[in-house]
Amino acid sequence: MIIDVHAHVYLREYSQNVRDIVKACNLYGVSRVYISTISTMPYPTEDEVAKSNETTYEIMKEHPDLISGYCYINPRHEKSLDFLKKGIEDYGMSGMKLLVDAFCDDPVVFPLVEQCIDYGVPILVHSFIKAVGQGKEESVGTNVANLACRYPEAKIIMAHLGGNCYHGIRAIRDCANVWTDHSGSIFRRDDLDYAKEQLGAERILFGTDLPDYMLDNIGQVEEADFTPEERELVFYKNALKVFDRHFRPKRRRVCMP
Repeated sequence: MIIDVHAHVYLREYSQNVRDIVKACNLYGVSRVYISTISTMPYPTEDEVAKSNETTYEIMKEHPDLISGYCYINPRHEKSLDFLKKGIEDYGMSGMKLLVDAFCDDPVVFPLVEQCIDYGVPILVHSFIKAVGQGKEESVGTNVANLACRYPEAKIIMAHLGGNCYHGIRAIRDCANVWTDHSGSIFRRDDLDYAKEQLGAERILFGTDLPDYMLDNIGQVEEADFTPEERELVFYKNALKVFDRHFRPKRRRVCMP
């Protein structure tokens, strides 16, 4: 079994994206994929966010046995909490997605995180450190660690190994309520080996950034220094745990603020 915790549909070409996602999942035996629909980036309008989440919901209804959704939120919006409640309660989404509209440890995000804790759903945080082109409010591993320390009961997924595993993984190493995915095509097996060394296989999730990179990311897991049991954890067992609403991290401080 394979569960992909990090995939995208882009609003301007969502029909083709969905076809590509379904094709890739069928080809490589992916049982479940979690998507968010993206429009303008950064700083989408409220109407754009509403349309993005409506589109995710429609895709979920079309492919209920394969596709689950994240509720995409711009925390700067006055109605962001209403959007989250609609996504989780009305649309049946499985988590919240934060992109580059606010640092994840900005106080504007806190009410949303508290609501996710109440729901028992994970928060997928885009996290990427760059040599050039860093977004004005693009979270990096230290932002994720700050959020995790403030809310040790939250389930947080740091995307992309933080963009650079030697920065991102180090930042969240002592935060037991943070998992990470290796979505995208920039990583090699050494990066996953390092993530395992620092976090343990229990805190690594399989993700792709579909509609691209499925084969690359499967190959990374297959070639990494995982035992067969650890490979199962990464491919699907960790995801089953994180998305189980009854599973809650222990309510204890897990790292220094």
